[in-house]
Amino acid sequence: MIRPATLADLPALVALEQELFGPDAWSEELVRQEIEGLGRRFVVADDLSGYAVTMTAGDIVDLLRIGVRPDARRTGIASRLLDELLVDTEGASRMLLEVSVANAPALGFYVARQFSVIDVRPHYYRDGSEALVMCRWLPGAAREHTATAHD
Repeated sequence: MIRPATLADLPALVALEQELFGPDAWSEELVRQEIEGLGRRFVVADDLSGYAVTMTAGDIVDLLRIGVRPDARRTGIASRLLDELLVDTEGASRMLLEVSVANAPALGFYVARQFSVIDVRPHYYRDGSEALVMCRWLPGAAREHTATAHD
């Protein structure tokens, strides 16, 4: 089951963040800000084996993180987390994210979930690797586009 994160989840989320992202992990204060932040959606698997965070600004939903514990990968958790974040995005036209060019499993996941590469950010990560900027058009945007195309 996927549910909103709470402050009671903070210690487990900080530990998982550190395990998954090492030197690029968010601090406890940053995780707290993401849980409580305006325009943020922070969802977790009920057993805290995975989490995902978005920030909405205007008509863009920025997918900030999807993290899944290594022993829980390839079980559908990331898909369920993303599906939850795609609910209630009617005011947004697209979802954006950045992913390392070196992260082949994540790239495959995002391509399979209808994201396309729209830009490259050189030297984006601490190790100097590039980030691919990916975009997925949201259902509300398709409806609006279809409606105006028939006018």
